[in-house]
Amino acid sequence: MSIYTNDLREAIIRPTLEALGEWSQNAENLLLGTAAQESQLGFRLHSESDNGLGLYRISARTHTQIWDKFLINDPNLASTLRGLASQQQFLKNPHHELIVNLSYATGVAWMIYKHHELILPYNPSVYELAQSWASYYCARDDQNDQLTHKNIAEIDTFVQNYHALVLSENKILAA
Repeated sequence: MSIYTNDLREAIIRPTLEALGEWSQNAENLLLGTAAQESQLGFRLHSESDNGLGLYRISARTHTQIWDKFLINDPNLASTLRGLASQQQFLKNPHHELIVNLSYATGVAWMIYKHHELILPYNPSVYELAQSWASYYCARDDQNDQLTHKNIAEIDTFVQNYHALVLSENKILAA
């Protein structure tokens, strides 16, 4: 089971990006591709053996780093993102929000890109979206800030997943 692409786009991704003041068609397409790559649009949201939670497979470590190293410098953005989280559950188990709260998870996924100073090309191709995912979202080699061989190999998988899961439902999206 996975989430219908247009529902994810229109009910989750677009309103979340708009709430953050970050909406663009390219950002929507990148987040759709990220969800397609990371969880096959929600096919698997939680696994003890995998390093990541929810639609975007965000690790607890990355989640904490986004708050402690990025959002700490922008209280207004932090407040807006916190507003997407559940009032009480976030305080009890913030990482669980990545699984059960699609708007919050989408916001955190976008913060990962924003933290790494994403620069999307104008009207990117699916391959360029895949490169952005690999460059800004995936784990990087901390020593020389280069993409790992694993990330480079997964660019093709991203493109395949995008075509199979995103474009198969709506041919109007990024090609």
